Amino acid sequence: MNQQVANTPLEVKPAQAVKIPVFVSSLGIGALSIGLVLGLWMVIRAFVGTDLPSPQATAVVFWELVKDPFRYSGPNDQGIGRLLLSSLGRVSSGWLLGAIVAIPLGMLMGSVPFMQRLFNPIVQVLRPVSPLAWYPIALVALKSTPNALVFVIFITSLWSTVINTAFGVASVPKDYKNVARVFNFTPDRYIRQVLIPFALPHILTGLRLSFGVAWMVIVAAEMLSGASGIGFFVWDSYNALSYEKVISAILVIGITGLLLDKIFEWAQKKVTYVV
Repeated sequence: MNQQVANTPLEVKPAQAVKIPVFVSSLGIGALSIGLVLGLWMVIRAFVGTDLPSPQATAVVFWELVKDPFRYSGPNDQGIGRLLLSSLGRVSSGWLLGAIVAIPLGMLMGSVPFMQRLFNPIVQVLRPVSPLAWYPIALVALKSTPNALVFVIFITSLWSTVINTAFGVASVPKDYKNVARVFNFTPDRYIRQVLIPFALPHILTGLRLSFGVAWMVIVAAEMLSGASGIGFFVWDSYNALSYEKVISAILVIGITGLLLDKIFEWAQKKVTYVV
């Protein structure tokens, strides 16, 4: 007896894409980035010669620096962690002073057209000036190297925060303003419940940009001033022909800047709901 086989087409399920965990994907991309940097490093070293230290020699020196970062054997012999904290202290002080001035000024410029016309030319003239150009003036006026460095960071921190704050305040929708008028908001209540919540992401963007620029400037300012800090460590290591230490310090500066930027990124994400 012949069995009749139905001519039914086979059901083929489409292949499902394999989902790679975000952590594994980020780890792989990070490893690829490091490999790319090391490859470029070796290529550049092949062209410039052995004056540029190898990654292996730099790794040894880097470990020596970070294994005891807070040691103190005198003013001229400190661990890299102490020097880093010294630089971070100056940056934080100048940045906070800049924020105290820049946020109210930006809110004033963004909410009052006359103030925008009055202060905008000043901001646009002073903003392109190199922060290091202010150092001699600050040194003459303040008579103190540490205070002059804080002033340089202060002047560096102003412009991005002022501009972003003014933009955020000026961008408040008319509907928000009309609702505030309907409910007879007092100026204080309008600032607290409308102006600041709406402008907060822009303010944080300005603060984030300001801190990033300030972190770059402090290294150059400390090299110029000869004050203790991570910038002075770079210059001192260069004068001692210890290029492994120079590159190690660059890595420490870059990693610190990345971590600080991630903190600001996290803070920005926390307030995106108000946009």
